Amino acid sequence: MRQTFMYKLYQSKRNARLHQQIHIGGVIHNHCIALHKRYYRLYKKHLSPFLLKAHIAKLKKLPKYHWWSQLGSQAIQDIIQRIDKGYQRFFANLKERQAKKTIQRIGPPTFRKVRNAKSFTLKQTGWKLLGGNRLRLGTTTYKFAKSREIAGTIIGCLKMPCRGHF
Repeated sequence: MRQTFMYKLYQSKRNARLHQQIHIGGVIHNHCIALHKRYYRLYKKHLSPFLLKAHIAKLKKLPKYHWWSQLGSQAIQDIIQRIDKGYQRFFANLKERQAKKTIQRIGPPTFRKVRNAKSFTLKQTGWKLLGGNRLRLGTTTYKFAKSREIAGTIIGCLKMPCRGHF
């Protein structure tokens, strides 16, 4: 059984970097949704996540999108995987709806307001839990309010800083 533990980060000026990375994640999400819609409109096919990952990797090398490099590749891959799962569920629900002739509201993944983006996920690397109440994300160490002990094995890290004034 999986459990999720959430801890609040202490407010600090260095949290601004996390907010910027979360903003980049929202922008990349919307870009991927736009590409999916355009690809489906032109070819009437689902866009492969492998093609999308390669496309985003090429874009990150261009000067216009170089600022996307601040977000780790694992987080970008997770964004793409979540969008792909959303489209797979959408098309599966369409087939089920046609077979059963039921009236059910279904829709593809949609655009999100970037300012409402709150988190992104690191699954394997890019984070390390240090002793006590410290966590290293990338090269920066953050302190968090450790209200309870962590039970079990940690398999991922969800970046979600507290909102507020620094």
